[in-house]
Amino acid sequence: MWDWLAALPPAEAMRSGRWLYAWVSAAHVLGIALLVGAIAPLDLRLLGLRRDLPLAPLAALLVPAAATGLALALVSGALLFLAAPGDYGARPLFLAKLGLVALGAGSALALHLGPGLARAAPGRLRLAGAISLGCWLPALAAGRMLAFVD
Repeated sequence: MWDWLAALPPAEAMRSGRWLYAWVSAAHVLGIALLVGAIAPLDLRLLGLRRDLPLAPLAALLVPAAATGLALALVSGALLFLAAPGDYGARPLFLAKLGLVALGAGSALALHLGPGLARAAPGRLRLAGAISLGCWLPALAAGRMLAFVD
């Protein structure tokens, strides 16, 4: 399967296009910045910090920014993965990162498709904030460490 992915035209373009790879990498960083930059303050609020800030308007601003960042990070990350699918697919740290991303995104989806921020119990909101921070921050660290760990 890795060989098939590596032979796809986008994979070949990612490997041969120096500037394409650089721009996609920059888009990935932007996506991560939007995602973590928006989700961390919201998660801290869900955990109980700054209760003086109303949750609804804060979420109205931060949730779309985080979702946009996640979409950009996923698309650009998939393109970066195509540059060396066999290498990334064989790395436990990469697989751990993917698991954390899936858990973080799944937890957010469960909250928003379930009771939502406005109707969730305080304990559910604290749990959502803790799971989110416990997924996105290690996923960010794992992604960065991929450049340094074999």
